[in-house]
Amino acid sequence: MSRQPKLLLLDDEPEALELYRRFLSRLPSQPEIHTATSGARAIRLLESEPFNLLISDLKMPKMDGLQVLTIVKRRFPHLRTAVMTALADEQFRARAYAIGIDLFLEKPGTSHEITFFLDCIEGLLGREHEAGFRGVQSKTLVDLIQLECLSQSSSTLKIVHGPAEARIWIQNGEIIDAAAGDLTGEAAFRKILSWKFGHFEVLPAEPARPRTIQGSYQGLLLETAHALDEAHALEDPHANQAELPPEPRVAGSPLSEIARMNGVEFVIAASSREKPKCKVWGVENPDQMAEWMRETLHRFRSLGESLEVGQLNRIEGAGTQCQVVLAAFGEDELCVGFQRNLARDVLRKTMKNIFAKWAS
Repeated sequence: MSRQPKLLLLDDEPEALELYRRFLSRLPSQPEIHTATSGARAIRLLESEPFNLLISDLKMPKMDGLQVLTIVKRRFPHLRTAVMTALADEQFRARAYAIGIDLFLEKPGTSHEITFFLDCIEGLLGREHEAGFRGVQSKTLVDLIQLECLSQSSSTLKIVHGPAEARIWIQNGEIIDAAAGDLTGEAAFRKILSWKFGHFEVLPAEPARPRTIQGSYQGLLLETAHALDEAHALEDPHANQAELPPEPRVAGSPLSEIARMNGVEFVIAASSREKPKCKVWGVENPDQMAEWMRETLHRFRSLGESLEVGQLNRIEGAGTQCQVVLAAFGEDELCVGFQRNLARDVLRKTMKNIFAKWAS
């Protein structure tokens, strides 16, 4: 039995994250869905544990989606990636595909668009260890074509297979032409569906494209499937069973379990007696942050003594970018950063869980 796929959804709007989390929970593969509201948070999550797919918005403050994807594709080359954006801009689309993403989609609004979005994401998550299109496995490419035709859509499908590039033109739900190298029409269509891997992109329709394929799309798909089945039956059954390179295993942080809790952006843990190398997750300048944590907690304890109110061992504060909790218990000190818009009751419940996890 295949393991449950793990999906990371990145958007700076919490309401959008919750909306698309509900959409994605409908997927047949039932992925484990994690969310992040910043590029830095997303990268830290990817560093802490392996994921199957990252879905990123483009327009975000500080680090936009293209910057995040550039870093991700360099550091996690085997991770599948998708863009989901309200920016219907061909320049952004071209730049995203140039980075090496698997799928570029506009944020869905209608029921048809939601169905299309979910079908594409399921294709990216499905059959992780089989050869296939990046984002659309060979069978899922057929599903994509069927979806375009059933919805009476007009579009151009661009498929890239290694150095080869091909196109399938669809007008009002009918396949009217295809081109792959020197081949056109039905021969090109059969050639495209014989490819076992590649990239795809949905481009605007070309109304002026002349029609060379006259039959129905159902008949064309059926004939192509029969032709491919006959060709496969003649092949050596072991010829295409070479293993794909394994997905890289990402070393987990000692604090990764805490870091995955609701709303957590970063964690620092240190001893109050000594100054060994502190344990950190998601912090770019850990030494400075650890020193600030120790100094702040020391002054806070001194304030409690001066006010004669007993030992003070917890500080909660909110800034423009995040909320921070400093806490001391026993010989340990913790600094935990949370999302800025996380509700106070949720934050305190999460801190209670953090204390329980840390104590165990």
